Amino acid sequence: MTARKLPPRFWETKSLAEMTHEEWEALCDGCGRCCMVKLRDEATGEVHHTAVVCRFLDHDSCRCTRYPERHEVEPNCVHVYADNVLSLGFMPSSCAYRRVAEGRGLAWWHPLVSGDPDTVHAAGISVAGKVLSEDGVHPDDLEHHVVTWVGSDGEPAPAEDR
Repeated sequence: MTARKLPPRFWETKSLAEMTHEEWEALCDGCGRCCMVKLRDEATGEVHHTAVVCRFLDHDSCRCTRYPERHEVEPNCVHVYADNVLSLGFMPSSCAYRRVAEGRGLAWWHPLVSGDPDTVHAAGISVAGKVLSEDGVHPDDLEHHVVTWVGSDGEPAPAEDR
């Protein structure tokens, strides 16, 4: 099966709900941040990302090794849909789905903008080289792996932080 050519800059003319399956899949920037284990503070409801990721995430490509059956093999895998992306409070502000839903467009490093699938890694947006597999971390130790990354909104970090 040959992939169909996507319309140019389709994310600027279509809502998430109007996108074809191919467009929806192409919109994923491949950062792997949605695969990070998250902790919710029971008292405040605040969500904290950890440097621990799902055991099925390939740490180099930041792609799921079990993508077609991800929800069956990992019941906690996030379901991202056009109608829930904005209510998922833990989606990073750099997420292409969130950016498009908020009307912000795609960042310069997004592969659909740059033409290069490695730009998300070169820009430091992806989790590549920054995470551990959940297989190597005891659930009681997750709080020791909470992270906040500079420039996590997908925009360049302030000069004093670089």
